[in-house]
Amino acid sequence: MTTVARESGRGASLGIPRDARAIAATAQLACVLEVNAPKPGNVSPGRPFADMRHEDFLASAAVIRGPLAGADTRPLGETIWMAVEATSRCTRANTNLGIVLLLAPLARAAIRQLDAQTPPGREERLRRLRVMLGDVLAETTVNDARDVYRAIRLANPGGLGSAADQDVADEPTVTLIEAMRLAAHRDGIAREYATTFEQTFDFGAPALRRARADGLAWSEAIVETFLTVLAERPDTHIARRGGEPLARRVSRLAAEALSAGGVRSDAGRRAAAAMDSTLRDPRNLANPGTTADVTAAAVFVALLTDGWQADQEGA
Repeated sequence: MTTVARESGRGASLGIPRDARAIAATAQLACVLEVNAPKPGNVSPGRPFADMRHEDFLASAAVIRGPLAGADTRPLGETIWMAVEATSRCTRANTNLGIVLLLAPLARAAIRQLDAQTPPGREERLRRLRVMLGDVLAETTVNDARDVYRAIRLANPGGLGSAADQDVADEPTVTLIEAMRLAAHRDGIAREYATTFEQTFDFGAPALRRARADGLAWSEAIVETFLTVLAERPDTHIARRGGEPLARRVSRLAAEALSAGGVRSDAGRRAAAAMDSTLRDPRNLANPGTTADVTAAAVFVALLTDGWQADQEGA
């Protein structure tokens, strides 16, 4: 177990993170990049919701850096609780529950990977990160579930509802990964846990890495990634709050924007802008919040494996 962040001359660079603090800083950067990108139906600069603004997300990104730096010095559930509790002290809105749930196990896996004899190639780094992530998820406990339930209650996400088995209002009797498997059919974050982050690794990160390799700026690449993930699967945050038909319609809008060229063409950008207008209502029922969370995780994975520059193969 890595208990102390290792110092290195490259640790504070924007290459591949070399110590725990650099990994936490990379997670913070991923959050900032994600919220700065104008993803349809989400908060971004100059496009607030009634109960949260762009600045709330920046503050939230800043305060989770400390808990994530120690992600391998304590149980996973405790890290998630610490990050959500820190967020609650800087904003009353639920800005990052899903992001924390995804980034905390990724950070824990990445810190553990520091001690592995990993070849320098990107694809091997990516493969080993997911293998390590699987180990992190498999070893979760009932206490992890208890801390995560506590974090969910504190964040109080919209449309949470109730469940017949292992409801977050009750005390868990199963491990965190088992609880997530029970909720996977109705919650996209839980499904990520149950599938070792399928959308993040199989759709989000590949889309982002392709976009960056094609020369797209981070903001454009993130919007393209978001649309790709949303077109592939309806957003469960929308489904819980606005119903399955609305969630499927929003996914169709994302697919249509991509078909029109997405961020790579004038027609695609117009379609994305029209989509954004369509999704905004006073209650934000059509907010693809879970897709935004998965997009943030994909950004984190890309930064962990490729670094800031797409051509840093030897970093």
